[in-house]
Amino acid sequence: MARSIIILLVFTVCINEISSTRVRYDNYNIYQVLPSRLKHLDLLVQLEKSSGSLIFLTPIVAVDKHVNILVAPHKKPEFLNILDDNEVFYELVQENFQQILEAEDTEFRSRSATYDWTGYHTLEETYEWLKSLEARFPDKVKTIVGGKTYEGRDILGVKVSFKAGNKAIFVEGGIHAREWISPATVTYILNEILTSNDDAFRSMVENFDWYVFPHVNPDGFVYTHTTNRLWRKTRSRGTECYGADANRNWGFKWMEIGASSDECSETYAGKEAFSEIETKTLAEFVTGIKDELLMYVAFHSYSQLLLFAYGYTPEPIENHDDHQQIAEAAVAALSKRYGTQYQVGSSYTTIYPTSGSSRDYAYGFLKIPLVYSYELRPASSINGFVLPSAQIIPTCLETLDSLVAMISEAQKLGYLV
Repeated sequence: MARSIIILLVFTVCINEISSTRVRYDNYNIYQVLPSRLKHLDLLVQLEKSSGSLIFLTPIVAVDKHVNILVAPHKKPEFLNILDDNEVFYELVQENFQQILEAEDTEFRSRSATYDWTGYHTLEETYEWLKSLEARFPDKVKTIVGGKTYEGRDILGVKVSFKAGNKAIFVEGGIHAREWISPATVTYILNEILTSNDDAFRSMVENFDWYVFPHVNPDGFVYTHTTNRLWRKTRSRGTECYGADANRNWGFKWMEIGASSDECSETYAGKEAFSEIETKTLAEFVTGIKDELLMYVAFHSYSQLLLFAYGYTPEPIENHDDHQQIAEAAVAALSKRYGTQYQVGSSYTTIYPTSGSSRDYAYGFLKIPLVYSYELRPASSINGFVLPSAQIIPTCLETLDSLVAMISEAQKLGYLV
């Protein structure tokens, strides 16, 4: 190699983590890189570890799988030289990422003063809205605390109950902080559960209790608003970098595959299983109600996928065929409104290997019969985490269509009864 990778070892602390000012991405470019050999994968792994000036927006998965990397302007020459020297194909796909964020910020500042789904909301606004539901529907809604955070916040949710004796569905959102469409979709679904006038929908949703948590990583979400829009992890303090990936920290098959032991990595699994207070306390809450739960649904972005267990192994789960059939019915319903296409399958075979996820914990450890995770819009995008606010309501509508079909198909197969 003509130029050593060591020249990239300039920053040992993740980008601007110790700064209280808003992280800007002026003249940062996104390059789409295609590793075509195993040595290219090894090279990208080394680059991810070596510098906070390279932000990997998609994981390093396999040969011939694109990786999108956000590159600081001062690192561009070194980065491109290293790729050239190692014959790694790349192309520039986005210049000056800050312009994308400024467009989103303009949308955010001009959003409605009322709580609706024409724009994104802060954590405080969503928490106030959740509390208002208890006042509006005192016989049906109770605010609940599902856990605590490193910075002392509550993981606030609601329990919706229409009649005694119902079994329950658990809905999780926002475990990755930068995926803003996730909590937006969760709150929209919650609002429809409480306010829809559709008779068929009412007869379905009122047969279940609903545990709904739009933000299970509140600290990280606040940080995306105050400091770094692209923040993914929790905000616990490490030796060199902050936070762990809260969806790699659960105590089922922890750190077996698809997770990192490097605390500066986006997929850092934590010092040990449940090292993060967010995952530890939320798992304790879910464990306490597991006998009530028939289904667990988590919302992420992006890729337009409907996934089920497992992430740590390609071996099919016991009721794989039922999961597949239910998921296919759900995405068929989702596609009808706007033509949006989703893929379905186990996480390992459909997207990439992971371990220590809430989905695998809910299915593999808690034995909840049906467990799914959505990867919402868009299917593939350079700026997929920055979904324009005009797409919130369409995303919510089609996702709700799919959830209704999911429940209906599960009932036909003898689940959710």
